[in-house]
Amino acid sequence: MRFFDLLKLSLRMFKARPMRTILTILGMSVGIAAIIFLVSFGYGLQKTLLEKITTSDALVTLDVSLAKTDNEETLDDATLLKLASVPDVVDIIPVLELASQGKFADITLDINAVASTAALLKSEGLKIEQGRLFTKDETQNIVITSAVAKVFNKPPEEMLGMIVTLTLFQNETGDQTNKNTPFIPQKTYTISGVVTGEENIVYLSLDSLTGFPLKSYTKLKVKCSSTGVIDQVRREIESRGFVASSISETIDQANKVFSAVQIVLMVFGMIALLVSAIGMFNTMTIALLERTEEIGIMKSIGASRASISMMFVMESTLMGFLGALGGVILGYTEGEVLNILINLVASRFGGASVDLFFSPLWFVGSVIAFGAFVGFLTGIFPARKASRIDALEALRYK
Repeated sequence: MRFFDLLKLSLRMFKARPMRTILTILGMSVGIAAIIFLVSFGYGLQKTLLEKITTSDALVTLDVSLAKTDNEETLDDATLLKLASVPDVVDIIPVLELASQGKFADITLDINAVASTAALLKSEGLKIEQGRLFTKDETQNIVITSAVAKVFNKPPEEMLGMIVTLTLFQNETGDQTNKNTPFIPQKTYTISGVVTGEENIVYLSLDSLTGFPLKSYTKLKVKCSSTGVIDQVRREIESRGFVASSISETIDQANKVFSAVQIVLMVFGMIALLVSAIGMFNTMTIALLERTEEIGIMKSIGASRASISMMFVMESTLMGFLGALGGVILGYTEGEVLNILINLVASRFGGASVDLFFSPLWFVGSVIAFGAFVGFLTGIFPARKASRIDALEALRYK
């Protein structure tokens, strides 16, 4: 029997028993939708978290700090030059973190100051809310976090252009909370941008701190040529008595945790799919009983056992495929509706919008193929049983 003839016979289920077929496909769709919804939620959380904590530059950057030992190493300009000679190091960004006070108009605010180069702002992946980041030549421009604007109960755009006077404190013991040795820069600063942040932080250029009694940087950002050489560079830096860490280590740990979460969520979805598969198996078994006489007629006019078997397998596989396709649409719709509701609530309380559901194309394709495969499996037993029915007994069946 030709393939298209078998396909037409398999499609008869939509005409002969439309309601039962649709309900069977719907049951399969619910199971697939549960997998799509739960696993997409896991992927969405992973994607959202990684986007918040990392950038492309951060993946090839090491944070270098002093080891907690009694060695005499310091993170000064001489150390910076030494580390710059390490193979595969393409850039080093010094970072100086200080406790400070900022005078905004007539109001003085305790604030954390981060003095570095313009390259740090891009490396940190700061999200601009208003204005722009300062450039290499703009030494008297600063960037503040949105938390500072909230202290003044002003929208970020109103903070742009405000003149700020900073008083910096360097503590000889390294404890930035102990405000010793005050230093007031010679010139005032102008706010050029506001970035997203929950802490009161101001970012300024190191070049603006002329005359500052620098003893040691807080840390160094060492940028490598690629992710493949990070481990090698880290070992070299640590052999010189420093501590080096990379956000890629945190990302690897986070990916492992999220992989476990996705597996757990998929197990819950598989339980729903198992129930749907049992329903499909029941449908195919009933279809076998209802079409026993039809099978006898087909065999009596020359239909082979393979053709009979193929007809049932094609029918169940088609239902599985349609169920998976409907499940993908249903699961995606559920995720989008819930995401919209969550973002509405978040925006009402002043939170940022996020996308908590994400489905990679390879995952969607795999789920559709898996649904078709489940349908194929549920049709094997009825197909084998149908192919073994004796034609004479089938014609007598009532």
